[in-house]
Amino acid sequence: MTAGPPLRLVKREVFVSLPSEWPNDPMPEIQRLLATARTKVVVLDDDPTGTQTVHNIPVLTEWSVDSLRAELDNDYRAFYILTNSRSLPLAAAQQLNREIARNLAEASRLKARSFVVVSRSDSTLRGHFPGEVEALNDVLGPFHGVLLAPFFETGGRYTINDIHHLAEGESLTPVAETQFARDITFGYHNSNLPAWVEEKTGGRIRANEVASISVAAIRRGGPEGVGEELIKLRGGRVCVVNLANGRDLLVFVLGLLQAEAAGKRFLYRTAASFAAARAGIVPRPVLLPEELGLADSGGGLVAVGSYVPTSSDQLRRLISSGRTVNVEVNVRAVLTEELCAQEVARAAEAVNAALHDGRDTVLYTSREVITGADALDSLAIGRRVSESLMQMLDRITVRPRFIVAKGGITSSDVATKALRVRRAIVLGQILPGIPLWRLGDESRWPGMIYVSFPGNLGGPGALRELVDTLAIPR
Repeated sequence: MTAGPPLRLVKREVFVSLPSEWPNDPMPEIQRLLATARTKVVVLDDDPTGTQTVHNIPVLTEWSVDSLRAELDNDYRAFYILTNSRSLPLAAAQQLNREIARNLAEASRLKARSFVVVSRSDSTLRGHFPGEVEALNDVLGPFHGVLLAPFFETGGRYTINDIHHLAEGESLTPVAETQFARDITFGYHNSNLPAWVEEKTGGRIRANEVASISVAAIRRGGPEGVGEELIKLRGGRVCVVNLANGRDLLVFVLGLLQAEAAGKRFLYRTAASFAAARAGIVPRPVLLPEELGLADSGGGLVAVGSYVPTSSDQLRRLISSGRTVNVEVNVRAVLTEELCAQEVARAAEAVNAALHDGRDTVLYTSREVITGADALDSLAIGRRVSESLMQMLDRITVRPRFIVAKGGITSSDVATKALRVRRAIVLGQILPGIPLWRLGDESRWPGMIYVSFPGNLGGPGALRELVDTLAIPR
């Protein structure tokens, strides 16, 4: 079964056609149940932008049993493990997920505290599905169901009638008709999620075998209705979760908690919104510069590796503002063995000089997209480009006032390789959907303000707005 591409829909008309949302706020009851159960929410994040809906939550970049025991033992509602698995080949991503799962199981046994796992991935369906959830199931299963919920309201990602949409202006565009579906490594043809599951599993799971909970069922049946539907799931069946707003998500989570209290076990494959709701985290306003303790001098550093059109548009707006020193990295040079070292040295010297002068500085890859012979080869090219950026950042000797990394893989590599972060605290969001961390004492620059800016999020002026927010006022 393959669903044909639906036509673009008028967003207002679609939302008006839906039943009225559930009238009662489920969050107080969610928090009550969570306080009673004390089950820790563990988010395996395939790139660091998934922290874009939480605040005052730890994020780890390593997963030793001792580190996991410490996180299970504290009073935080949840914690994130940055896997960066979207940058890896499938086999390596699966091996990594199994390793983390084994360590989690051992840490849980030692601390006698239960946990649930959120496999957090992209809201536009890019990532290793079903590979990662299958790897987690190998160690932590069996589960009664796998819940597929790519809804992310801040980014305009909605699932209605089993079609996953991206809001573009006044329209809802099926995601298979967007640039994200043409991803070199994780591309796809179906916006209908049951059909997408069939596509991604190579037909092992047929579309008509995928369960679904509709927006109408959530809004008319409420948490009890959701719970009743979830209790019916058996044998690890994939279930699509349709969601049109944040209230729908909370109603679903409360029903999920009720089903789990009745003994059901689920694995979650979701976008960022689900993790915050499942942990009972109430949204907070965006952070203000005065809350961050930024230094009163110095320039900030922005590293841009993402090639998606949104990132390139935002980069052009920032560069054209004339307020930054701009250092372009020639991608073809860093992919050429005899030229790479020279290009790394040149770019690093230019960045150091600009930061020494107190200037906000942008280090960015040339915008030409270079692909390989196949998906694996293209991933390898991406890793080589990212490694060269990390070599440049390793040579930065002037501490920036702040660091912004644009793009998921870039954000992960900057944090783990260039900044040597092992644990950070997500303070909140500096712009809607844009997470900001404070780095731990073990990092290269302790206490550094670090922004992990998703490649596909924000309007054309968002990157410039972010730099204007964090920079010293002119």
